[in-house]
Amino acid sequence: MEVLNFIFRIGVILAVYNFLWWLIMLAVNLLRGGRPKQLFEVYLIKAVRYLFLADVVFLFTVLQAGDILVLNDLLIAGLILLIYFVGKIQSKQHRQSFFSVRGQANIPGMGDLFNRLKPTFDVRYEIAVVVLALVTFYGFYFIPELASNAISNWFLDSILNIEDTPVFGFVFKVIGFFFLVTVLMKVLGGLMTILTGGNRVAPEQKDEDDHFDDFTEIK
Repeated sequence: MEVLNFIFRIGVILAVYNFLWWLIMLAVNLLRGGRPKQLFEVYLIKAVRYLFLADVVFLFTVLQAGDILVLNDLLIAGLILLIYFVGKIQSKQHRQSFFSVRGQANIPGMGDLFNRLKPTFDVRYEIAVVVLALVTFYGFYFIPELASNAISNWFLDSILNIEDTPVFGFVFKVIGFFFLVTVLMKVLGGLMTILTGGNRVAPEQKDEDDHFDDFTEIK
């Protein structure tokens, strides 16, 4: 039960952090006047976002353990972060595929609209940003004093304060519950894949399965 509660609390941390980051980026975009971001800007901002997220989760993990470093807790938290990051990459990849297909539609005006809505996505940069965040997260285990800084401490304090509020706290706890369910389902799915040795495709089904569209989920 302690592990489940830990995953649930991290789900709440992620939800509130994303809300706070959305508010910050809303203010930044207003100051920029809505100017489109270049590829470098998009992934620089994402790198900063993920680095602070890794820092906040590390600080929370230490706080949850009574202000001590517990390697098992850090391994679990790192695994949760990895699942979260992979899910974000898959979601963005699916969105890009969806808008790319819709952008090719021969509907006057709609093609340009879908192309503008298509998110910026480069799987190489996505993976690089995730690896950087995870390396930083586990690097704090060896140099924990670097994790404590004004910005990360502000994020964590704000998140914990919002979590304790009656209305907003309840909303984010509901999100945390669904995050817990999602993580458990992904872990269970991964274990089942390992135990069954993956899905074997019968020879007569090979030709049919070789044809997939942009919405096919590749496990």
